[in-house]
Amino acid sequence: MESNCTALKHGLEGDADLNFLLVGGELIKIRSSSWKRNRFFKLQEDCKTLWYESHKTFRKKQTFSIDDIESVRKGRQSEGLNKHTDPSVEEMCFSIIFKGSKKNLDLMAANGTEAKQWVSGLDKIIHNMRNLSSQQKSEHWIINCMRKADKNADNKMTLKEVKHFLRQVNVEVDDTYAAEIFKKCDKSNSGSLEGEEIKHFYDLLTHREEVDVIYENYAQTEGQMSSKDLLNFLLTEQREKVSMEDALKLIEKYEVDGTAKQNERMSKDGFLMYLHREEGSIFNPAHKQVYQDMHQPLNHYYISSSHNTYLMEDQLKGPSSTEAYIKALMKSCRCVELDCWDGANGEPVIYHGYTLTSKVLFRDVIKAINDYAFKTSDYPVILSLENHCSVDQQKLMAHHLISILGEALLTKPVGNTMPSDFPSPEGLKGKFLIKGKRLNKLDAALNNNNSTIEEDTVSEEDEAADCKENGHKSKSKKSKIKLAKALSDIVVYCKSVHFSGFEHAKDCQVFYEMSSFKESKAFNLAVNSGTAYIHHNIDKLSRIYPAGSRTDSSNYNPVPMWNVGCQIVALNFQTPSKELHINQGRFLQNGLSGYVLKPEFQRSLSSQFNPNTGPWLKRKTFHVMVISAQQLPKVNKDKDKHKSIVDPLVRVEIYGVPADNASKETHYIDNNGFNPMWNEKFQFNIHVAELALLRFVVEDYDSTSQNDLIGQYCLPVSSVQNGYRHVPLLTKRGDVICSAGLFVHLMLVDAQ
Repeated sequence: MESNCTALKHGLEGDADLNFLLVGGELIKIRSSSWKRNRFFKLQEDCKTLWYESHKTFRKKQTFSIDDIESVRKGRQSEGLNKHTDPSVEEMCFSIIFKGSKKNLDLMAANGTEAKQWVSGLDKIIHNMRNLSSQQKSEHWIINCMRKADKNADNKMTLKEVKHFLRQVNVEVDDTYAAEIFKKCDKSNSGSLEGEEIKHFYDLLTHREEVDVIYENYAQTEGQMSSKDLLNFLLTEQREKVSMEDALKLIEKYEVDGTAKQNERMSKDGFLMYLHREEGSIFNPAHKQVYQDMHQPLNHYYISSSHNTYLMEDQLKGPSSTEAYIKALMKSCRCVELDCWDGANGEPVIYHGYTLTSKVLFRDVIKAINDYAFKTSDYPVILSLENHCSVDQQKLMAHHLISILGEALLTKPVGNTMPSDFPSPEGLKGKFLIKGKRLNKLDAALNNNNSTIEEDTVSEEDEAADCKENGHKSKSKKSKIKLAKALSDIVVYCKSVHFSGFEHAKDCQVFYEMSSFKESKAFNLAVNSGTAYIHHNIDKLSRIYPAGSRTDSSNYNPVPMWNVGCQIVALNFQTPSKELHINQGRFLQNGLSGYVLKPEFQRSLSSQFNPNTGPWLKRKTFHVMVISAQQLPKVNKDKDKHKSIVDPLVRVEIYGVPADNASKETHYIDNNGFNPMWNEKFQFNIHVAELALLRFVVEDYDSTSQNDLIGQYCLPVSSVQNGYRHVPLLTKRGDVICSAGLFVHLMLVDAQ
């Protein structure tokens, strides 16, 4: 069988770091200060599997896929290494961070040079793997399954091994059909497949009938697509605004046959390659970059936000960790929460108060935030402080924030003049903003108010806006706490105040005074006062947070909050859920910056838009055809050991204003996860496309219990490309399933 390492080695032939990984070497695996063990690690010849020895009696050797790695961190950049190693070994340490909930692998090399080679080599192979097309990933997966089926590793496949392979790739066939395929490929009548026979078998298996139909319909030039034929396809089916020059560029980029390319034609293989690349993806590649105007005021954007960011699990006894902040920030979260309490030895800690959740030092969290805040996005990060500390420890909090974050911490309004509006995300690039309580108005800080008072009292909840004008009375303040002036002074654009109604806020709140709303309160306001809530959010920030009763760290639906323009809709990032998938879909666009510009009707004071009643602006009709799927994995193999093949169905969901919410699903297909085909058409009426999100859900049907989630994908309707498109699939935790995908046809048109 042909090696499936070639594409992964692309550009790395003879690379010293890659060769170093292939030879392997001793590393020290570190779990605690007292548990440090020598282990031999080595990259397998397939260039996608890392092997290491294990001293467990039941598992002497262990492997994991390079695709399971989220990132590799050089130095003592994990919580474990930071805690269990000395700063003197910084250059020798590195960590392998896995996707999902798998624990980090903390390692130490013999010296700094070797550590650098491990990190560099792994980074290169990870980069190459992520740059493979979905078609190449599919080929890797199939070839890998073939290798596993070839039990005696003789590069031949018997009929028994063919049957085993088909089950590996999630295809259930009866013995007669398996024998039929085998016989068709066994040209030599040797009783086994080898060389070209295996290639023929592979070609038969991966044949895409549905793509053939499309290609042949447009290939009008001696059985191939001329540049004119391709342009016709792009204009007619894909509804793209393209020219002949664009068609020729696609041929140049994706055609695999030299003669066809020379004749300015696209073969079937080139066409399939195009469909599997970003130009053929459902997600508009132009939206992979920052494409929106980033010079609007900060409150004109939805901001990706996390609640109880420090938690890895539930809110009663789960661990608190700096790792949770790193993971959220690396997913472009731009507002994180810090629940601060008095700690031992005068050092403030972060944890979920009055529970058994573990504690993490405030100082360590700020260091981690400083290190990782701007690795994925350059745009500003808001630190939302829930302050339960004594004055002395508040002063230390302020010290840590100022000393660790340095000039990146915003301590005065931009321009040093009294602002009348928020600065823009562009103007705040690389900056940290503190959200919390403040003792006085912002203008006091600009008027050189050198008060000798080091502390004062504020409401323990949100401070009520100071307003006695127009007959408004602030709500009675509940218990109060002392607030250190040092901590108060670094709150600039995000001063926390109590919400006392929209009229009160309009007349009494300054733009930088913001309120937090529990999910139930926000939902009621969104339903009963939609337009007023939108107007409130046109010049102020609103933060929404989950109900305290969600002790399992579950999430609420963020869509109704976005519908009324709420910016900071905070979710439990530690809990994979439908709601988090929707959040991931919302912030998929605009270069994964964590900021998405709100629609114009949520930014204009003249707007009378109400998400519950309209007026609707431009109605759309959305046609979705679910054609087929490719290489769907069996997720729950223990559920029914006698039936390890999936019975897939696809559900298409729309989330947006209430009138747009809809869900439709295909029938399920028996025993075929490899290449199931539906060809089912659905139609959706979209009233507000600017707010709508499209979500695909693929499930393994079960008549006796709940269906298992195979994969999902969510994106804004405004980022959808029309025409024939491939849809990547993500796991429940939001990681890409390398070989799996859907093939669909989409058309968003103006309603008649």
